[in-house]
Amino acid sequence: MLWKGRRESTNIEDETGGNGGGGGKKTLLGGGIGIILVLVISLLTGKNPLALMSQLQQGSPSSGQAGVCQTAESQNEESKQFSKVVLASTEDVWAQIFSQMGQRYQAPVLQFFCGNTVSGCGQGSAAMGPFYCPADNKAYVDLAFYSELKDRFNAPGDFAMAYVIAHEIGHHIQFLLGTSEKVEQLRRSMGEVEANKLSVRLELQADFYAGVWAHYAQTSQKMLQEGDIEEALNAAHAIGDDNLQRQGQGYVVPDAFTHGTSQQRMYWFKKGFETGDIRQGDTFNSNEM
Repeated sequence: MLWKGRRESTNIEDETGGNGGGGGKKTLLGGGIGIILVLVISLLTGKNPLALMSQLQQGSPSSGQAGVCQTAESQNEESKQFSKVVLASTEDVWAQIFSQMGQRYQAPVLQFFCGNTVSGCGQGSAAMGPFYCPADNKAYVDLAFYSELKDRFNAPGDFAMAYVIAHEIGHHIQFLLGTSEKVEQLRRSMGEVEANKLSVRLELQADFYAGVWAHYAQTSQKMLQEGDIEEALNAAHAIGDDNLQRQGQGYVVPDAFTHGTSQQRMYWFKKGFETGDIRQGDTFNSNEM
């Protein structure tokens, strides 16, 4: 990925040397890997998944504790610079798309944290992976996830991480367009299985939006290199619900899916990349699942 020397976004908050703030009631979006792993552990042990998440959060270093973020990942300036460039690229792409729709794009903030953080949606943890909070319009990432994506999920490459960031920005697009609020309202009136199915469609649309960004990162910004799209597709495959469940427990429970299968995530990212057309990302009314 040709990212060095490009514009860096200033919509950044670096919590690795300080404390976060917030509080709220909206749902965290896109915290896929950690949440899926918690659900897998819950299925295996019979324990309450909320209690497990609380234990994970209590066991992780708090960003409010002095010195806990003096790690190689949290202090990796190149990783921070890379993230800023990717964010700037999404800002330029989505500003152009929103302008074509007659709207003004409101860019989100990307916040670096270490271990735990407090978002506008409540407590967040590195165990959840990167996530987006619609209550404060922020995407959150613990930089240690870069290493985890490569070492634990066997999805190396800078564009793999760019895809993850673009996915979280995809949730911001859903917030701006009113999609996430509609889905949240519908989920409140559904049972768990049906609510999960709706969540899957929301997450697949965020993958599609990540693909739309990649389309313009290639055609307009000339950022992509050979193999970049393969890195993104590899990451999408690695964090598919079925793949993670199979690794965690040896079998798949489709009713517990929250983000979609590996094939679904790859399909919708690729469709966004190939079309670059936001109008073709209606995952809620599509049979292409």
